Amino acid sequence: MGTVCQDLPPLIQDLKVTVQSSSLVFPSSETERRSMFLSNIDKVLSFNVQTVHFFEAHPDFPPTTVVKKLETALQKVLVPYDFLAGRLKMNPKLDRLEVECNGAGAGFVVASSEFTLDEIGDLVYPNPAFQQLTVMTMDNLAPDDQPLCILQVTSFKCGGFAMGVTNNHATFDGLSFKMFLENLASLAADKPLAITPCNDRQLLAARSPPRVEFPHPELLKLKIPIGDESTALVFEAISEELDFKIFRLTTEDINNLKAKAKSGDAKTRVTGFNVVTTHIWRCKALSRDSGDDLDRLSTVLYAVDIRPRLVPPLPPSYTGNAVLTAYATTSCRDLQEQPFSRLVGMVSEGANRMTDEYARSAIDWGELYKGFPHGEFLISSWWRLGFAEVEYPWGKAKYSCPVVYHRKDIILLFPDIDAVNNNGVNILVALPSKEMEKFQTLFHKFLA
Repeated sequence: MGTVCQDLPPLIQDLKVTVQSSSLVFPSSETERRSMFLSNIDKVLSFNVQTVHFFEAHPDFPPTTVVKKLETALQKVLVPYDFLAGRLKMNPKLDRLEVECNGAGAGFVVASSEFTLDEIGDLVYPNPAFQQLTVMTMDNLAPDDQPLCILQVTSFKCGGFAMGVTNNHATFDGLSFKMFLENLASLAADKPLAITPCNDRQLLAARSPPRVEFPHPELLKLKIPIGDESTALVFEAISEELDFKIFRLTTEDINNLKAKAKSGDAKTRVTGFNVVTTHIWRCKALSRDSGDDLDRLSTVLYAVDIRPRLVPPLPPSYTGNAVLTAYATTSCRDLQEQPFSRLVGMVSEGANRMTDEYARSAIDWGELYKGFPHGEFLISSWWRLGFAEVEYPWGKAKYSCPVVYHRKDIILLFPDIDAVNNNGVNILVALPSKEMEKFQTLFHKFLA
């Protein structure tokens, strides 16, 4: 029942990666020169995200063949995804961040590691050294000329390889990034696009005039000079000594939590995500206190896909960021004493709050104010994005994961390494030592 990974072998600190080539890749055919509007959701997320996708050796696809196929596929995919070959720029007339679709190119890096894939160890365990499998910036380009997407292929001694992708979050959310990978994989197999992308970010433009019709306690106004949105962080990193552990919930654990949740209000939507989020919320909030501040309010934040919630719904193939922050707030006393089913109801209500009207109000809020999600902590879920389901010519990834930086205010959910046949979840938690001890005790207590 619920396990914590503690006694792992020491992580390899240096993957001994050598870069063999670094270049720009351009669209395979002419693309329109234009400026692409970014929604208020896109603008807030103007920072780089790195993901790594590990593949085992394939007899028909040695790394040299994979490199050629991925480079050609990237050239082709930059035609329908023309913005990925563009550059971020500030429109001085509108005081808005935009993408200049100018065909300036995406980055393509070829590298090799002195290790085999097996020698790297447990891929689920977030090794900071995985950052060596991605490239954040192209050294030969100026800061204002950095690609919005850089793909790195790193071969291992065993014939396996990693595909590391760095992209600006303004380009994709998790769902649209998976669609991008599906299209990249399809083109690498010399097939047509799997999904035709919808690049019209105006679909999430604010109304004119903006109408903020709800209070938005999940958003915090910040005084940011115009043009500096890209330098601000959603959650500021605080220099603090943190322990980090992975807690694992099996399919059986999750089913048990669901059964507990169903003992309450029949109207509550009981999902795996809702019960896992509620379980983490209790442990995180109560681990912070010594027990004498039970009246303190705790707020958990989590992302909700608004594509199907808008009227009319967004096209499922929408490429931009179509997630907004939902929240649940209650006292630590309630988190300690209320039935689990009631707490799951609060998390469910937070998602249900995200109607078309509420989402449009939040987008309009972003037109009037500069600000970011605001709460005690955020749950960032990579659990069911399905990156490992993408079928490439050389098969599916053995594992796909983000390159993570340990933060006490962000808790990450990862799938199991065999996510297709196993619906368990790995929970990455980073906390000061005393809080971690209490979190661990509560994690097992609330599972019982």
